Amino acid sequence: MNLMDFFRRNKEPTATTAKDRLQIVLAHERADRNAPDFLPALQKELLAVIKKYVPIDDDKVAVKLERESGCSMLEVNVELPAPTKGAPRQPAATAAG
Repeated sequence: MNLMDFFRRNKEPTATTAKDRLQIVLAHERADRNAPDFLPALQKELLAVIKKYVPIDDDKVAVKLERESGCSMLEVNVELPAPTKGAPRQPAATAAG
């Protein structure tokens, strides 16, 4: 190793360091929140996916997030309709895209 190499260390770009630190701060802030902001959007998206395959009412789906001792648990309860006799099991028609 050359003496000049010692002074020319390969430093990580400051932008990368700042980005990493910001991600850590954001992760801690998200973990500290009591009421998650994403839950209503998550419930809407889950409902849309379930409706592709099963006809259900919006009020028959409950999404709940519980946090206990550093562990988060997402609970999704869906009340499915009773199966109809003789009806073939197929996904509901979706828009072509």
